[in-house]
Amino acid sequence: MLERLNLIGAITAHVIFISSIITFSSRLIFKIGPGHWVGIPILLMVFPLAYLLVTAPGADRPFIYYIQVGLMLLWLILLFIVDYVLKYDFRQTQWMVVSYVVLAFAGMGGMIGVASLAGRGWTVSSVIFFLIVAILAFAQRAVTGI
Repeated sequence: MLERLNLIGAITAHVIFISSIITFSSRLIFKIGPGHWVGIPILLMVFPLAYLLVTAPGADRPFIYYIQVGLMLLWLILLFIVDYVLKYDFRQTQWMVVSYVVLAFAGMGGMIGVASLAGRGWTVSSVIFFLIVAILAFAQRAVTGI
């Protein structure tokens, strides 16, 4: 059971990273349009993350695991509310963008930890994807202002 949970965590982390890479790339190429609907798969990761959080006590996970999964869940919920429900354009307000980006990268950094539980290969690929996401995030902000 623990191996299965670790694999679910690693796959979830990779879907988050890959979805972020696609979102930032599409924003660089097409501006905001495709980036919005391309980001929908990342929102669906709420379900496996919630499952990981619910099953964490039975798997005897350390406290840091709850923080890692919880930060990502918090960011995904905020993303859904701000971008999809309220459709609030906060990206032109610097303090909001900084807070949003800090929470996003804290969550994604935590996903490296979650993926690492599945083994070295998952750890290495998570770190590589995280670095690609970071580069693309700042590049698309510089190019598009979004």
